[in-house]
Amino acid sequence: MHIAIAGNIGAGKTTLTDLLAKHYNWTPQFEDVLENPYLNDFYTHMERWSFNLQIYFLNTRFRQILNIRKGDQTVIQDRTIYEDAHIFAPNLHSMGLMTKRDFDNYQELFSLMESLVQPPDILIYLRSSIPNLVKQIHKRGRDYESSISIDYLSKLNDRYEMWVENYTKGKLIVFDVDDLDFVDNLDDLGKIINRIEAEINGLF
Repeated sequence: MHIAIAGNIGAGKTTLTDLLAKHYNWTPQFEDVLENPYLNDFYTHMERWSFNLQIYFLNTRFRQILNIRKGDQTVIQDRTIYEDAHIFAPNLHSMGLMTKRDFDNYQELFSLMESLVQPPDILIYLRSSIPNLVKQIHKRGRDYESSISIDYLSKLNDRYEMWVENYTKGKLIVFDVDDLDFVDNLDDLGKIINRIEAEINGLF
């Protein structure tokens, strides 16, 4: 089974992926942040490195999905290939940070990859307000994220909501994380687990 967690920067995807992997003994697939050769450069000069970064993410997530479907383990994935194509790349293009030529090239490559993979069995979307995202980003203190603007986060949030509203590829669970503390409150984590189990039981 393939379960994926989607959400804006700072929504808590990695943390929840780790918690659920430990709870269920699932195999986690994390977003490649530490080894990403473009991330620091991107946040310093978005226009120059946007295409390179998005191609890197597209490639790594495509490989993840192929490996997930080849294996026999239940995998929980931190961020999906769809977020790159429907949220991050279009946002960069609309902000003038990715040229039309690069964006068209990217979309053609994504369309080819999408035709070769299956969507997750369950998609979990972590909905968050901008103040909560900013708080979490500052809390984890990654240097390269210090330059992220509220306007950039807001545009991403708008695109996330539009994408989720029209998502029809499989089962979808939405959690409003402003009202949940799944790190320090076991009851809140339990609410998430109960909802997920209800959807898993509905798959079989």
